[in-house]
Amino acid sequence: MERNRWYKDAVFYQIWPRSFKDGNGDGIGDLWGVLEKLDYIASLGVTGIWFSPLYPSPQADYGYDIADYRGIDPAYGDLDVFRQVLDEAHARGLRVIMDLVVNHTSSEHPWFKESRSSRDNPYHDYYIWRDGGRDRMGRAIPPNNWDSLFEGRAWEYEPAIDQWYLHVFAKGQPDLNMDNPRVREEVEDVMRFWLDLGVDGFREDVITFTSKVPGLPNDHLMPPGARGMRFYENGPHVHEYLAQFRDHVLSHYDCMTVGEAPMITPAKALPFIEEGPDQTLDLMFHFEHMTADCLFTEYVPMPFSLRKLKRAFGRWQRELDGRAWNALYIENHDHPRVVSRYGSEEFRERSAMMLACTYLFQKGTPFVYQGQEIGMVNTHFATIGDVPDVAARNQYRRRIEAGASPEKAMEPVKRAARDHARPPVQWSGGENAGFSSADPWFAVNPTYHEVNVERDEGDPHSVLNFYRRAIRLRRELPVVREGSYHEFKRASGELYVYAREMEGQRLLVLCSFCDRALSFSVPRGYDLDEGVLELGNYEDEGMTEQAEGRVTFRPYECRVYRFDG
Repeated sequence: MERNRWYKDAVFYQIWPRSFKDGNGDGIGDLWGVLEKLDYIASLGVTGIWFSPLYPSPQADYGYDIADYRGIDPAYGDLDVFRQVLDEAHARGLRVIMDLVVNHTSSEHPWFKESRSSRDNPYHDYYIWRDGGRDRMGRAIPPNNWDSLFEGRAWEYEPAIDQWYLHVFAKGQPDLNMDNPRVREEVEDVMRFWLDLGVDGFREDVITFTSKVPGLPNDHLMPPGARGMRFYENGPHVHEYLAQFRDHVLSHYDCMTVGEAPMITPAKALPFIEEGPDQTLDLMFHFEHMTADCLFTEYVPMPFSLRKLKRAFGRWQRELDGRAWNALYIENHDHPRVVSRYGSEEFRERSAMMLACTYLFQKGTPFVYQGQEIGMVNTHFATIGDVPDVAARNQYRRRIEAGASPEKAMEPVKRAARDHARPPVQWSGGENAGFSSADPWFAVNPTYHEVNVERDEGDPHSVLNFYRRAIRLRRELPVVREGSYHEFKRASGELYVYAREMEGQRLLVLCSFCDRALSFSVPRGYDLDEGVLELGNYEDEGMTEQAEGRVTFRPYECRVYRFDG
């Protein structure tokens, strides 16, 4: 089927279903709640929805541990209500993509239950089983020294068959053996099931982890906590397997794919996403710009560096230009809220709007995470009992085992937990933030009285209405889709200034990351008096005009100017 690459004109809204909206009154977000809010989603100006996993799951990792690839978790609804959501979304011009998690399943998946029952079971080779050894005391020891990214070591022992299974993530997430052709055929069948149902594509979870180096050798280079990663990150057969999925399934549908790829660089991403006959993915989620305040992970904090953020933005814009298409995001379900990280809770509204401008006018397809459009911020966790996330609990456990007090062990969790992104969406200042008539499954962020959709709807200058204007503007201007990217003031630790340029139209985006007034020179060749101010996060009153080539911005101010001709 000929590709029209419709995703290049798309803007996606990510729904993490458990916390989006409860429609049946049990305290858990569900598809009935999504149906209720489809008009709201469409009102943002987005053109698509990405659903985090909806599949049946024991929720060891909140849906990223799938027990049935062809169903809907009863907490969220069933296939009938999903079809209704799909039809109603399409009727509003909204595409729908599903999260596809095929690096691993749940340990409750029927395949794994069969796999662990016997070495001779036909499903045994669906997973990565290995013999271990014995220590001097006769106790079983794992096949190698790899670490799980979520939960201790990467191997779990099964006494019934005297073997170990690999789990790169949680113990309840055993890794599939993608080297087995039958497993790849199963993945193809799952893709066809959802595409035939009418979904428009997939976000493919940690897809670059799906091929492991033969022999699974010990890792003596990586530090504890990451041992083994270099032997499965961008593994030896991943391109081959993705090409198979493309040729056998995806090329026969008008669909899109976006892969998630931890540790990926533009050079490593291009073999997947460079447009041409060998392309296996349409877009790639990378993590480089999400480490501007940390080293590799939020659990290793560093002072926020705007220069580091800009280097990541600019690198992906420049190196993919004319060759591949960027996936743009600043929030999702795996990271704390961006206002609390890169912006300012003191200047919450201004910095939320400014941060929107940092990425919405770059070249690529933007994704907006639920609650981002109203400037939600991090919540508060008093003890580890307040934090359900398996990754956060693992970080806490490791620190306790190293001798830290509970208070000290909680410090990084309070700052870095993924659960900051997972409290219920704040729909109103009423009971339970308007999320549910019952007690929510997870505590509502205490900010909901001031930060909520209902309040923003009534304020034309709110974060919500700013997002609407920004999304509408990027969809209206050809330069956002087609223009080249140019960055100014790269050495500045307080300003992010970039332009998009094409024949007949230019766009200048100016963003201040400063909590005080900031005077600076306007880039040469851009006279603000000759441009049209399309967007700004302050009302006109008090705005300084350009004078002698300089302009003064207020705290966290941003402006977007259009130049025609």
